[in-house]
Amino acid sequence: MTVKQAATTSPDHGCAPEERHISDLLQTGMLVINKPKGPTSHMVAEYVKKILKVKKAGHGGTLDPGVTGVLPVALAKSTRVSQALLLAGKEYVCLMRLHKDVPEKKIASRLKQYQGEITQLPPVRSAVKREKRKRTVYSIELLDVKDRNVLFKMRCQAGTYVRKFVHDYGLPLGGAHMAQLIRTKAGPYTDKEMHTLQELEDAYQFYQEGDEAMLREILLPLETAISHLPKMWLLDSTIDSIAHGAKLHLPGIAKYDDHIIEDDMVALLSLKGELVALAKAATDSKGMAKAKGLAASPHTVFIQPGVYPREQRL
Repeated sequence: MTVKQAATTSPDHGCAPEERHISDLLQTGMLVINKPKGPTSHMVAEYVKKILKVKKAGHGGTLDPGVTGVLPVALAKSTRVSQALLLAGKEYVCLMRLHKDVPEKKIASRLKQYQGEITQLPPVRSAVKREKRKRTVYSIELLDVKDRNVLFKMRCQAGTYVRKFVHDYGLPLGGAHMAQLIRTKAGPYTDKEMHTLQELEDAYQFYQEGDEAMLREILLPLETAISHLPKMWLLDSTIDSIAHGAKLHLPGIAKYDDHIIEDDMVALLSLKGELVALAKAATDSKGMAKAKGLAASPHTVFIQPGVYPREQRL
């Protein structure tokens, strides 16, 4: 992180994410559901909406009905942050069933061959156009082999089809199919943060009876959804202009991450850590050191006008 200019934030404006009232979290929060086998991701988001009695709830990355595990859900005003999760990397634990007996050493060596860039043709039943596309498998770890059952963990780029991966992997080995799939990570969220729908329903019942402890443990600040993104921290006097639709110029920045890449999505934060907006970086980290110029173009603004005073013209 590089400090561009020394700055402080006024306690009279805004609110640190960890200090938000639970009623605010119900309108701007996130939660991680342990998606059960059976319902679609959209159905799970609808269940969450009904349980918490909120107007909107949207999931951050589709899981097929038969797949279980980490499903981030954004509530009400936070649903627009889902775009930051859709492109984030994923992690899965997969149970693959081979159609013929294969030595464990051969299973392991072939898995290693699939680490790195792979080419996939999406399945016939998919939401995208069926054309070959490149995807990156960041890592594969063989966890267990028992007879023809192979358990492995895979970290991969968003949009990787694990079922298709298993099919392609098994072709020269006599065939294979995916027997079970669990998502253990989606962007910044892991299985350590997830809760069942029943736990959510119980927590909300306790909340209605005056005990918010369990629900507060489940609801996460909006900002947790962008913890994996590069960030720029803004001066208090800059924030209201962004809330009114202005672009961000370099003089309005207090500090920034050192790994910003031009044209990538970045998160604009207040010095209290509040998500002000998602934006497209107009320069890289080296360019951020300049005194003047365009820093980023916000495309999704979260903070409301008037939360911070409007003082500095950009």
